[in-house]
Amino acid sequence: MNAPAPELHLSAKPLTPAIGAVIDDIDLSKPLNAATIDSLRRALLKYHVLFFENQTLDPKTQRALAAEFGKLHIHPIYPHVDDVPEIIILDTSHNNLPDNDNWHTDVTFIETPPLGAILAAKTIPPSGGDTSWASTIVAYEALSAPFQKFLDGLTAVHNIEKSFPESRWGQNEDRAKFEEAKRKNPPVVHPVVRVHPESGRKGLFVNEGFTTRIVELSATESDAVLRLLFKHVAKPEFTVRWKWKDGDVAFWDNRLTQHYALADYLPHRRIMHRATVLGDKPVGPKV
Repeated sequence: MNAPAPELHLSAKPLTPAIGAVIDDIDLSKPLNAATIDSLRRALLKYHVLFFENQTLDPKTQRALAAEFGKLHIHPIYPHVDDVPEIIILDTSHNNLPDNDNWHTDVTFIETPPLGAILAAKTIPPSGGDTSWASTIVAYEALSAPFQKFLDGLTAVHNIEKSFPESRWGQNEDRAKFEEAKRKNPPVVHPVVRVHPESGRKGLFVNEGFTTRIVELSATESDAVLRLLFKHVAKPEFTVRWKWKDGDVAFWDNRLTQHYALADYLPHRRIMHRATVLGDKPVGPKV
């Protein structure tokens, strides 16, 4: 049994004023002690997404690392590593087109959406394939006070079928798996504005990937407000863009961020492994 790594002083290099930092001098393949894990938690709260370079994470090590932060999610549709079901394989090419090229927050179609996720680069295209993240906290804080107050009392529906439509995921041999995923994951309702359970800051909790409508508004009003919010979150000043290299790892707070995987590398192949840490039930502001 390997001894825990010694406590490390985390060196964080901020990438933008809104979101993102590079963490140096840490080897994620080695067991981390409680003080280091606590430091990573605090850095995650501050920067929303952390980047680590020159890492060597195999699937079991990645699973063990993610499990330090909570119980892990097993995705109902995406393929996973053999014998390591907690590690999703995101393998995209001209034979399996990308489906993450929109602004989304992972797995908001469940009652307790993920706390965060750890993504490891496995096969990188010669160019392209970057991922952008946005802080929905900073995006919310940039809205006018009257509009914030209006949003604070609203709720919205999140549906697995918006990002996993039957036309792609429910065909042929995949149909039984798709139907089971639908059955086990009916639409859920979350607050439009979420209070972060650790920092107490408020942020937008609707996303293009899974949010279908705002409950308290008419269909026309809901469509208009969601279009506005989806466009607003994607403003460059709320975002950071990461150009992947072999050995890169990203760890993001999924509670109040969104991300977008650019699909500009076809016909080349891109393979990523993701571990997803479950969170708690989103809570909205008191109104």
